[in-house]
Amino acid sequence: MTQILIVSGRSGSGKTSVLNILEDFGYYCLDNLPLSLVLTAVAKLADSDIKKIALGIDVRTPKADLSKFDDTFNELITQYGKDNLKIIYTTANENKLVARFDATYRVHPLMATGAAHNLPTAIKQEIELLHPIAKNADIKIDTSQLNIHELKEQIGNHLGVDNVVTVNLLSFGFKYGSPIDADFVFDVRVLPNPHWQVELREQTGLDADVQAFFAKYPEVNDMADDIGQFLIKWLPTFLHNNRHTLTIAIGCTGGKHRSVYVADFVATLLSNQLPDAMRVNIKHREKSRWQL
Repeated sequence: MTQILIVSGRSGSGKTSVLNILEDFGYYCLDNLPLSLVLTAVAKLADSDIKKIALGIDVRTPKADLSKFDDTFNELITQYGKDNLKIIYTTANENKLVARFDATYRVHPLMATGAAHNLPTAIKQEIELLHPIAKNADIKIDTSQLNIHELKEQIGNHLGVDNVVTVNLLSFGFKYGSPIDADFVFDVRVLPNPHWQVELREQTGLDADVQAFFAKYPEVNDMADDIGQFLIKWLPTFLHNNRHTLTIAIGCTGGKHRSVYVADFVATLLSNQLPDAMRVNIKHREKSRWQL
């Protein structure tokens, strides 16, 4: 069943931020959609098997459209059911709105169209114009004192959506360059190197013979466990830090033995001990070079 969110609110109160957050939560978002096009747009998206839709509607839509909001709203209820339709409305106190416009040097939409000649007048007129939407709001959020992380947490709580962070474990070889997108980089070149055992040179850290070699050196698992325990302690803090992906890079010289083994070891630890909202993936960057 298609879920529809209508996102509206006073200019400067965070409506666009809400849409960005909803996009992170998997919603297909359309902003500044004329109200007269809402029914057609939702039908097209629903027919395309898009199940989560968020529509941004504000005073930029024609005034005549806003006056007919109830008709559009009731038709959406008829077609998709009240349980599948919610309105999120953002607001903030007037002093905060004025301060935000001053800080960003942006022009209020009603001033841009000439409907209002100054900011206080525009703010007051906007309240009246958005009343048909505000009166039907299921979720009202005052963003006056919220930062972006708190706003995201509130929206997630209202919608029953938990933040999910994907943790990407990446093994790599320093001689091919360090990954520029890594959030944490661990250098394991200090560990014993199977490369110098001729019979192990063509194998990788995933092979049993190489793993048996590492088993002779307790410091290998000690370092891997230290890295894992550090990450287990600190990665969950990113669940409340507006992050959706983290890359943990573990490097050795060629990205074939030590980094591969340690990354695989750490990935197993994290998969078993991180919160369910943190999903662990593993990738070996130099895999295409292993047979060269």
